[in-house]
Amino acid sequence: MANSISSELPNVIFAEASVHSIGGQSVFAETSKITSETVQHYHSKEDLVLKAVSKLKDNGFEVLNVGDVSISIAASPQTYEKVFNTSIVPKEREVRGIPGKSSTTILDSTNSGMLGLINTDNSPLADVLEGVAIGERVFYYAPAVMTAERPSASPPQEDYYHLEPPHDLVKLLRAEGVHQSGITGRGIKVVMADSGFYKHPFFAKHNFRSNQVVLGPGASDPDHDEIGHGVGESVNVFSLAPNVDFTMVKMNFFNSVGAFNAAVALNPDIITCSWGSDIRGSVLSSFDKVLEAAVANAVSHGITVVFSAGNGHLSFPGMHPDVISVGGVFVREDGTMQATPYASGFKSRVYPNRQSPDICGLVGLPPRAAYIMLPVEPGDEIDNDLSGGIHPRGDETSSSDGWAAFSGTSAAAPQIAGICALMKQANRNLNPFQIREILQRTARDVTEGRSAQNPAMPGPDLATGFGLVDASRAIDEAKRMG
Repeated sequence: MANSISSELPNVIFAEASVHSIGGQSVFAETSKITSETVQHYHSKEDLVLKAVSKLKDNGFEVLNVGDVSISIAASPQTYEKVFNTSIVPKEREVRGIPGKSSTTILDSTNSGMLGLINTDNSPLADVLEGVAIGERVFYYAPAVMTAERPSASPPQEDYYHLEPPHDLVKLLRAEGVHQSGITGRGIKVVMADSGFYKHPFFAKHNFRSNQVVLGPGASDPDHDEIGHGVGESVNVFSLAPNVDFTMVKMNFFNSVGAFNAAVALNPDIITCSWGSDIRGSVLSSFDKVLEAAVANAVSHGITVVFSAGNGHLSFPGMHPDVISVGGVFVREDGTMQATPYASGFKSRVYPNRQSPDICGLVGLPPRAAYIMLPVEPGDEIDNDLSGGIHPRGDETSSSDGWAAFSGTSAAAPQIAGICALMKQANRNLNPFQIREILQRTARDVTEGRSAQNPAMPGPDLATGFGLVDASRAIDEAKRMG
């Protein structure tokens, strides 16, 4: 049963304003599929961008970020309605794979036929803007009041089968010999856009060093991760690439494009994201069209972009043809492997012939994928949500101890990002598509189990793509191509 629509609009609405493109075609054209090969046509002339920024400010908008394909803005609903001669209305959209939710409220404009698109033709900004996409909430792909308690640097010892980072991840993904050879991610820049970062004692214990948090548009409080998702998932990067140059971009989940563009602006080698939307149809909304262009733009600059394939979702941007799409494999205590129904594996309806995932990391089993014991900020959302209960429905830990057992493709994506960093250190000349192809070619085939949508079978399939990543073989192949 769908949740009821709220009649109240938020006090501030985030959106992406698209300046008229050099190529003449709007980023919002439904027929276009924007990839790294075509995204340059959707860039805008610098003088027109500067003019758009000035006019947006003059008309009451706060300019939060200026990217290559859009401008992140914020204002009250009344400002949007007055400037663009429209009404902003809430609508419900179905979502799957989000515990306790069957739908999410999104905002739409009454002056266009495309979901979330504000038509700019009848406005004082018509000469500079081709359209404005209203922000949509994205969801992170892990189970769904801060305290002063100081967490332990070591995980709690629970009796059920689970993995402890970094050593269990290193072993199962076959990175031990790679680290011993001196390939540890040193000098490679990885940026994660997520819910934030907290200096848990676990990081100091293992000499994992993170740069200062960068606040994405609309985000605040850089010293905390109120959800726990970002700090927990960052451990998956560090476990595989312990000396990586790591930066967290803390995001406002209603302004994912702005956060992603802030990550691109840091000029990293790799961007990893464990969030997205559930796209069941063949048409993207206006906001997703801008996100599509932002992802394509990053890859066109040589940045390897890693996205989760989803936890039962048909995940976007996880299905984008330029990204490394990451699914999940469960490795049993005896070392045997199976596809997990907790992770997605599907064929996209948006991009013909695009199959997701490409490759898999480690993901637990339903109902909650409580598989990897990860540090979080004490008392945050994940710490509290997973506490107590008997495994597998809970992690049997305290609600404020700073530890929680979780995974999902949220964990698998940064595991792959860490291995991408190792590959990049081994061969700096590798481009994003070569990295993806090497990961696919060197993966371990998984023939048992099923994803949320499809059964595993011999060879590449819709459950696990090419299978579970093999760091050792991938680095050997990266060196060979050098």
